[in-house]
Order: sequence, then structure tokens, then C-alpha cells
Amino acid sequence: MKNADVAAYIGRWRPSSVSPRAAEFARQAVAAVSPGGQERAKNLLWAAGRLADYAASAGLDLEPGVVFHPSVTERSARCAPGLSGAARRTLRTNQRFIARRVVPQLYPADVPLPRERSKMPYSSAEIAGFLALAGAQPTAERRMRAAGRFAGSALICGGADPGRRNITSPLITALDGGTGLPRLDTSRLRATWLAEAADLLGLATFMHAAGISCSQRLGDLAAGLKPADEAAAVRLLGTARGRP
Repeated sequence: MKNADVAAYIGRWRPSSVSPRAAEFARQAVAAVSPGGQERAKNLLWAAGRLADYAASAGLDLEPGVVFHPSVTERSARCAPGLSGAARRTLRTNQRFIARRVVPQLYPADVPLPRERSKMPYSSAEIAGFLALAGAQPTAERRMRAAGRFAGSALICGGADPGRRNITSPLITALDGGTGLPRLDTSRLRATWLAEAADLLGLATFMHAAGISCSQRLGDLAAGLKPADEAAAVRLLGTARGRP
């Protein structure tokens, strides 16, 4: 649709669901945004009109700097009656879109915050190298501590006391040799186990089939599920590949 057609649609927009003053305010605000199509213009007009009606009901002047003030859009999103959660989020997103173009001084650009990423798992070849390194330690005691195969179902190190010292890192840094291998890091070891467990569970296939790309959505789904007991977890993650 041409820009002239969109502008004409905006000029004709006079819905019965918002007051004439709010509709006039919305037309002026959305015209300044220059939306790319009629459907987009309709959504923005609706968002601006609802916000203007809310501001008027609170006794505020219908001025862009007042109506699109962050405090007003937030109160409207939380307090406006008759809206579902999804509708509130959509309206607020559209209202912020208009505000950042009409009153940009009130909406400085978002500053990206750092986010911790998962450590890179070790490759199969690197894990094989570490196991070979454990088996090549000069004494039987070192070999047993490095490999952990002696512990069975008990804890490998540290015990169950919450006040215990963390001796895992000193243990792995005491290994002799290992030329050509990367630094052995407990966070990467955990990431390796998590990656193998996720592969065993078919997590990537599930997320792809469900269209899930955000871990928050996956966490929301899992929050309502009850995990199985320890025996089921051991069977699922331990013995499915013939591991002890």
C-alpha cells in the first residue's frame, strides 16, 4: 500500500471505542510515525487511542510529552481494564514504538546488558585425552582420584558437609602431564555433561519442533512439571548408554 493510502486511512480513522479527542490525538501521533501499511497503522492507532483515553480519564493533558511519558504508559499497561495479559503487552510495545519516535527524549536507547553464556563443552576427543591422562598418572592413588571410578554411588570428593572446602579445582590442577590438552575447567566439564544429557533427552529436537528458541519459555514450561525421582534420573541419564 502506498504512503498516500496509509495517510488517508489514518485521516479517516474515527472508531467508536475511543473518544473523539483521543482519536484525534492518535491520528496526529501515528501520522508522525509514518507506519508502513494499513494494518500496522491500525494497530498503532488503537494503541495510541487507548493510551490517550486513559490519560484523559486521569485528568492529564493530551500532549505527546504527557501521554507518552513512561510512567503513563506503564500505569496504562497495568491498570487499564478489560484487557488480557497478551493485549496489555502488545499495546505497551506499540505505545513505546510510537513514543520513541514522537518524544525520543523520553526514551533513550536501551543499553545492552551483559549476559553470561554457557561454557563451551569439551569435544569427545578432548574428554578421551583427559581420561587417558587420568590413566597415565604415576601412582595408583593419583589415577584413582583423577578417574573417580572407585567411588561407586558415593561422592567423589568433598563429602556432604555444606561447610566443606571445594577441593575439586586443586585436584584437577594436580594432574601430571597433559601436553596439548586445554585447561581442565569444572564449568566446562559441567557444560559437557549438560550437553550430553540434553542430546540424550532429544532436547534440540523438541525445541525445534515446538518452535522454542528462548530458554525463558522452556523454563516456563518446565516450571509446571514435576521431576521424576533420583532412580528414574539415573536410569534416564546414566544407563541409557551403558554407563555405570
